[in-house]
Amino acid sequence: MTCQCVVEGFEGTMLKNLSMHRSEALVHLLREANERKSPIERYFCSMDRLIQVLLAETRWTVYGIVIYLVVSGSLINTVAAEVHMQTYTYKQVRDLEIKANVYRQDDKKIRPVVVWIHGGALIMGGRDGINGRVKKMFLDAGYTIVSIDYRLAPETKLPAIIEDVEDAFRWIREKGPELFHIDNSRIAVLGGSAGGYLTLATGHRVKPRPTVLVAFWGYGDLIGEWYSKPSPHPRHQRSKMSEDEARKQVDGPPIANSRDRKGNGGAFYQFCRQRGIWPREVSGWNPNIEAKKYEPYMPVNNVTKEYPPTLLIHGTEDTDVPYEQSVMMADQFKKFCVDHELITIAGGEHGLAGGDPGKIDSAYEKAFQFIHERMNRR
Repeated sequence: MTCQCVVEGFEGTMLKNLSMHRSEALVHLLREANERKSPIERYFCSMDRLIQVLLAETRWTVYGIVIYLVVSGSLINTVAAEVHMQTYTYKQVRDLEIKANVYRQDDKKIRPVVVWIHGGALIMGGRDGINGRVKKMFLDAGYTIVSIDYRLAPETKLPAIIEDVEDAFRWIREKGPELFHIDNSRIAVLGGSAGGYLTLATGHRVKPRPTVLVAFWGYGDLIGEWYSKPSPHPRHQRSKMSEDEARKQVDGPPIANSRDRKGNGGAFYQFCRQRGIWPREVSGWNPNIEAKKYEPYMPVNNVTKEYPPTLLIHGTEDTDVPYEQSVMMADQFKKFCVDHELITIAGGEHGLAGGDPGKIDSAYEKAFQFIHERMNRR
C-alpha cells in the first residue's frame, strides 16, 4: 500500500460523495501536495489537504477525522515495512566474495540509486557502516541505496581497491535494472572520510561518470604531509605498539570487510599515522620517490570540466582529514568550472563532531537537495 494508492482511492470513492465544488478543490490540493520532494512529505501533505476539504463538509467531519487518524497511522507502518534489504556478491576474487547491500522499497518501481561508500582510511569498515541520516533521507524520498564493500589495505593495495569500486559501478549499471529495478542513468555517490575520497575518485575513474557526488570530510590528495609525515594530533596517539605487533594485526589473507580480519585494523591505522607511513602501506609505493604512481588515483590531480557536480562538506577543526583537503578540491572545481559547493562547519572535527547541530542538520538537508535537484534534471 502506497500513498499514491491511498490518494487515488480517495479520489475514486470519496469524491463521488462530495459536492462538485469540494471535489475540484480536493483534486487541486492533492496535486499540489504531490509536488513535495519527499514521499513522506507528499503522503502527509495529501492527508492534510484531504482533511481541509472533508471538514468543510459538515456530514464528513467525524468521518474525515477518523479516516485521517487511521490512514496516517497505516502510512507510518507501511513506509517502514516497505524497506527491504538484500545482500549481493558483485565480484569474486579467488575465494573472496565482495558484497553490496541494497536497500529499497519492496516493489518493482524503477528508482534512482544512491551509492554509499564507507570510510575507514581504506583499512577499516564495511558495507554495514552506512551513515544513518543518509540512509533515512534517501529511503524516505524513494531512492534505492547500494552500500558497497571493497578490498581493504594493507592486505590489498590501492590499484585493486580502486578496481573494486569501478567494478561495483559496472555491476550496478549492468545488473541493477534487472536485480533491483533501478534507473541506471541516475546514480548519485556519497561517502565519508576515505569513503569521501573514493566518492571523489568515482568522478574521474568510473565511466560513465556518476550523476552527482557528495563527499563528507573527504580528500583528494594521498601524499601530502598530513598523511606522509607523523601526525602530531592526540587522536592518533591512542594506542601504541611495536612494528612487529602492528604488522601482526594485518598479516592475514585479503579481506573486503574489517569484521573478517583477525587483527585490529584500527591499531594498525594508529601505527601508520604515528609513523607517517599511511601512503606507503596503502599503495606499496614510497611517496617521496614514486609520487607519479599516485597521480592516477588522486582526484585533486584529475579534475576536468567533465567532472560531475560535487558537494563537499567539512569541519574546520578536522584533525584526521584536514579541512584544506576540501578547499583544494573546491579550488580545482572552480578552475575547471565544475558545478560544486563547499559547506564549511566552523569548529567541526572529523565527522563534524563539535560543530553547531543546526548547521550540521542544514548541511545534511543541503546534501539531499543538491542530489535530488541534479538527479531530476533532464
